[in-house]
Amino acid sequence: MLYRTAGQFKTTYQADQALFPVRQDAFLLGVILLFAWVIFPLTASEFAFQTLLIPILIYSLAALGLNVLTGYAGQLSLGTAAFMGVGAYACYKLITIMPWMNPIVAILLSGVFSAGIGVAFGIPSLRIKGFYLAIATLAAQFFLVWLFEKWAWLYNYNASGAIQVPNLDIFGLYVSGPQASSIVQYYVVLFIVCLLTMLCINLTRGTLGRTWKATRDMDIAAELIGINLMKSKLTAFMVSSYIVGVAGALFVFMWRGAAEPNLFDIPLSFRILFIAIIGGLGSIMGNYLGAILIVGLPVVLNLVPNALGIPIDSATVEHLNIMIVGSLIVFFLIVEPHGLAQLWRLIREKLIIWPFPH
Repeated sequence: MLYRTAGQFKTTYQADQALFPVRQDAFLLGVILLFAWVIFPLTASEFAFQTLLIPILIYSLAALGLNVLTGYAGQLSLGTAAFMGVGAYACYKLITIMPWMNPIVAILLSGVFSAGIGVAFGIPSLRIKGFYLAIATLAAQFFLVWLFEKWAWLYNYNASGAIQVPNLDIFGLYVSGPQASSIVQYYVVLFIVCLLTMLCINLTRGTLGRTWKATRDMDIAAELIGINLMKSKLTAFMVSSYIVGVAGALFVFMWRGAAEPNLFDIPLSFRILFIAIIGGLGSIMGNYLGAILIVGLPVVLNLVPNALGIPIDSATVEHLNIMIVGSLIVFFLIVEPHGLAQLWRLIREKLIIWPFPH
């Protein structure tokens, strides 16, 4: 009954193609945004900001970038973490070379450098696909991490080889560095994530999104009907790498505070891939659902046993987390390949026709 659609008539093509064809969807999104922009910042603790809210948003954005490439355009990639590293190091160099630059502008510009690198490594996709393309992006992963270690100019010749985030402010309010408060960083991350999510929604619903889907489903047929495969694949790499690069800059500047090259190694790429798979490939909302599960699961495994008086050490928690995540990936690949987003769509369809079975 909550999703009753009686009286919601579509009398124009614009209404039929609306972003929210059911009025309750817009109401639900409004409630989610109210919680994200107002209720969570007013009630969350420092622990909640640093272990749940900020990392969920950043991982969601990184998975969104991967989903544009893999879920919508069908191009496999195992180098997501390396492109995040490009964004992080680019943002660091922009800030150190031009310290007067607005931090938010620097974060958004850092994605441009990641997009350029992504297009360069996306050129092999014009000739190869599937498993071979995944290996090519894996080569990019290893090469870029090696470059982060060996090119001392990237980290300003720091003896430790790490980049340290300085105190950056906007109109006297610190947004990054040791003096920045978590709530300010949360709002910066939330603003950028909302902005890029709106961009992706519009891109995937438009002409470019339809060319990506045609390329994903059958690239030979797409080329026969006049789709330029080179443009389709390279724009997917460009948009994906831009979003992932911005996520990498947020990852370091708004959450970690410092970074070494091994932070962007292959485990981070696999973690983002797991978020995309569990959330659902080819879905915008699935990235957020997957990130909530992957980021929130270790926190739940830590808090619940302690609340019940069950002693459990951190190593056991880590092992349980790996086992559960692996089991979930196998489960979703077998039972529901479209992930948590598809489960929500099924629940929504049941709510629309409830109490009738069909």
